[in-house]
Amino acid sequence: MPPDTASHSSRVVVDLTHALAPGQVPACPGHPCYNASLNFSLANGDFANVHTLTLGTHTGTHLDAPYHFFNNGTTVDRLDPALLAAAPAVIVDLRAKGAHDLIDWSDLTDAAEEVRRRAAKVFLLCTGWSERWNTAEYSRHPYVDADAARRLLDLGVRVLGLDTLSPDKVTPEEECADVHRVVLGNGGVIVENLTNLDMVLERGWKNLTVSLLPLSLAGCDGSPVRAVAWDGDQ
Repeated sequence: MPPDTASHSSRVVVDLTHALAPGQVPACPGHPCYNASLNFSLANGDFANVHTLTLGTHTGTHLDAPYHFFNNGTTVDRLDPALLAAAPAVIVDLRAKGAHDLIDWSDLTDAAEEVRRRAAKVFLLCTGWSERWNTAEYSRHPYVDADAARRLLDLGVRVLGLDTLSPDKVTPEEECADVHRVVLGNGGVIVENLTNLDMVLERGWKNLTVSLLPLSLAGCDGSPVRAVAWDGDQ
């Protein structure tokens, strides 16, 4: 089934989530590597198929809660599901950006006007970098200027979502966290490793809405999400 087709509804839904498959999920150094293995198997005569999962709070397409960088920040289980279940969103096309290019306010001004018009809570940045998923190039993505992130928050944006490993610059020598600290430090949320944002752009939806619900992991700093998008207010 194509990733943007809903099987039991006339509504078109675009899946923004990378599939998790053992050995095919990039992870930051020191983070757990994803694995799934059968613990019980029908083929072996067991009652049912049951898998054991190995993953981290930042595995695959995932959400960063404020607690990720701030001990007094909101944990993932305390985030507002009313926001994350169906949020008005704006998307910006940044596919012309290259490796380690800076995304500054001048790249976002047109989309910022749309944020004002729709009172959008989610701002999505499509860099096209999801095409490099699970390759050596994936960590060399464009990155966001911290002041631009701050200005988005001033407009009322609560969630920054990207098709990259991070909104910050990542190099073998260092991993910056300026945007993380700006967004999470102001009670916002970051969603990383989205995919299929190009499909959303191609559809030209005027009332883009997204769902970015995490698992309710008590006391945790983040969670994998199943991110989807559609055209409409609900």
